[in-house]
Amino acid sequence: MRDPRAVALRDWYDRHARDLPWRVPPGSADRPDPYRIWLSEVMLQQTTVAAVKGYFARFTAAWPDVGALAAAADANVMAAWAGLGYYARARNLLACARVVAGEMDGHFPQTEAELRALPGIGPYTSAAIAAIAFDQPAVVVDGNVERVISRLAAIETPLPASKPEIRAEAAAMTPEERPGDHAQAMMDLGATICTPRNPACVICPLAVHCAARAKGTATSLPRKAPKAARPERRGYVYLARRGDEWLTEMRPERGLLGGMRAFPTSDWSETPAPAPPFAAEWKPVGEVRHGFTHFRLTLQVLTTGAAGNPDRGTFGPLDPASLPTLFAKAHALLT
Repeated sequence: MRDPRAVALRDWYDRHARDLPWRVPPGSADRPDPYRIWLSEVMLQQTTVAAVKGYFARFTAAWPDVGALAAAADANVMAAWAGLGYYARARNLLACARVVAGEMDGHFPQTEAELRALPGIGPYTSAAIAAIAFDQPAVVVDGNVERVISRLAAIETPLPASKPEIRAEAAAMTPEERPGDHAQAMMDLGATICTPRNPACVICPLAVHCAARAKGTATSLPRKAPKAARPERRGYVYLARRGDEWLTEMRPERGLLGGMRAFPTSDWSETPAPAPPFAAEWKPVGEVRHGFTHFRLTLQVLTTGAAGNPDRGTFGPLDPASLPTLFAKAHALLT
């Protein structure tokens, strides 16, 4: 028997689905492009739809299919990704594209298990691609779905301990028919109606099925365990300019902001040691702060007009848009 909640949700989605550049509208005879679904899902990890749209448009214009992306130069892809954050995703994106293009004749596998074996594709992303691109009855649970299910079932256990219960509830609701549309409907509902604050319960298609609404606890769910305070680290970043050229270097492939073009820095720690790339009179011009997943960073920004002979990096033209956000912030202090 079909879950009446899934039926109500699908009917709502057929009328109110968001128009997204990677999405095939409900009722369309076209099938979603697995490449575009995969690219959008990787970009959307820990990032908003609003932030992703421009990047998605630029990527698909430059690299319209997985073969084109696989053939792209690493530096070009990393530069195009700059500002989107979580740069390991871009490195995994290239690795995955090259496996699909080189070993799978450009065709993405259709099952969760096969998708999960590809670089950068975890349990959520594999389920989303399987459901949306290939209409597999996969259970897709992102942050929006966690919120919707927590409220529908009035799950009081705080996240992340409630994840198994949420997944079980989501699985019970996932239909065999049109599972891709169901997955996207759940995401749309969480993004537009069952929002973190002030959910629009009066127009929600699942209001009559929602246990939290009946109890008056919807706005308090999902509960979350208290987060530990992130440690603070400090460091120095060095901006040397020679006419229209700037001193930059490629960060190591492994580690934070790996493979990205950046200004030279010291180590990042509680007590960093200065590490200028060459001897000169370095003038402090301010500080920039940036939050990473596991710590917060404050960099003192120093600059010089001396050319010097750097022991790392090279002078050259610079497009600030190609820099990670942290270094774009430092550059902005001088412009």
